[in-house]
Amino acid sequence: MTIRQTRTRAALAVAGALLAVGAPTAYATLADGAPVSAPAPAPAAVRGDPYVETRLLFGTERPDGGPAVTDRQFTAFVDREVTPGFPGGLTVRSVRGQWRNADGTIDKERSYELVLLYPLREATASDRRIEEIRRAYEKEFGQESVGRVDDRAHVDF
Repeated sequence: MTIRQTRTRAALAVAGALLAVGAPTAYATLADGAPVSAPAPAPAAVRGDPYVETRLLFGTERPDGGPAVTDRQFTAFVDREVTPGFPGGLTVRSVRGQWRNADGTIDKERSYELVLLYPLREATASDRRIEEIRRAYEKEFGQESVGRVDDRAHVDF
């Protein structure tokens, strides 16, 4: 083998190594999207009216060790305490959850997630009704708390 062929192979090997090192940067630049000078994509169209989505989380185990809340008891509670204030509809999901109770113990239990959707303009009145629902469940079933999560949403029926 001649010195010329060895130098050529060495030069090709160095060039290949440099390309291999630089390739991830080139691919990352391509993966990041369009060049800086390209206009930003248009925002997605917002469909629906402004609503609030409230999720309530109801545990079924009783802190005093009494019997767990049954499906029949929870359905009766929803019919009596929730439906009159939210006759337009609601969603109930059976879920499993856990939380740390007042004495520091982590309780794992069968739970219910109640989803309410109501127009933003009704948020103040709905808030009062939701707090009444939470207190009623805590009192009736001896619960330490009923979890609440509120989010804004756009809703179209």
